[in-house]
Amino acid sequence: MHGGPSAATRPGWPQDGYGPVPLAAMGYFVLMPNPRGSFGEGERFTKAVRLSMGYGDLRDILAGVDRVESQYPIDDKRLGLTGWSYGGFMSMFAPTQTHRFKAAVVGAGLSDWESYYGENSIDEWMIPFFGASVYQDPQAYAKSSAINFIRNDKTPSLIVVGQYDGECPAPQSFEYWHALRAMGVAAELVVYAGEGHGFHKPKDSRDVLERALRWFGKYLGTETTAGNG
Repeated sequence: MHGGPSAATRPGWPQDGYGPVPLAAMGYFVLMPNPRGSFGEGERFTKAVRLSMGYGDLRDILAGVDRVESQYPIDDKRLGLTGWSYGGFMSMFAPTQTHRFKAAVVGAGLSDWESYYGENSIDEWMIPFFGASVYQDPQAYAKSSAINFIRNDKTPSLIVVGQYDGECPAPQSFEYWHALRAMGVAAELVVYAGEGHGFHKPKDSRDVLERALRWFGKYLGTETTAGNG
């Protein structure tokens, strides 16, 4: 799931980094959806997550999974999800709303919109989506916060984040990891020293990829495939 939410995955096949190519090479079918909130379908579509972050876009993502499963031999019992930034938020929020995914890899996620408002360095973008600041309407932020539904989350999650991430600060990942552990859900947190929102050290990018493949391999029952890379 892409970042944003106002962004889009365009037709293409990225050739490096933590993305579809390594996953597909290991035998995974990779779906890269553009749910409501994305660019490309007009202004109304892009604004469609306003005051409803995580809800309509999750319905679109699940509809996309259903469509793929109707056309290709996908094992519905071995679905994973992953994303970075807003995609990381969706990777935290989705498991609190559905048990369909059996493993998640969360990159630079966002677990609590209320605390996030006071932690990040880019809060100007939030008012158009939530209608007011968190101080004026905290409930608008609370209803889309994964942390408030954490008792529903049963999905083993690998959580990765940069130490100096200003856009999705590391405390958001720590809060989610801490909550999963308290609920007895398998969770691993890795904070990368010196990294920001986008990783610049090749060794760290490779480490994220290797950890992600091992995590999916363990919890999606694909360890043999993942081990052949």
